[in-house]
Amino acid sequence: MSPKLVIADHTEVADAHAGEGIGLILLRALIADARREGFKIVPLCPYVNAQRRKHPEWADAFSV
Repeated sequence: MSPKLVIADHTEVADAHAGEGIGLILLRALIADARREGFKIVPLCPYVNAQRRKHPEWADAFSV
């Protein structure tokens, strides 16, 4: 049996909220869901992939 995969292909925040850290809040929620529900994230979104590289402690939540 292979693990479930969820593709993170795009992260978007309204222009009015740019720079408020909302993208990171969304990503942290996705990581928490992945850990709780047992799926892995495929980081196709450039933002998600960049954050993944900055946070090695999140490696367990990603399929790369």
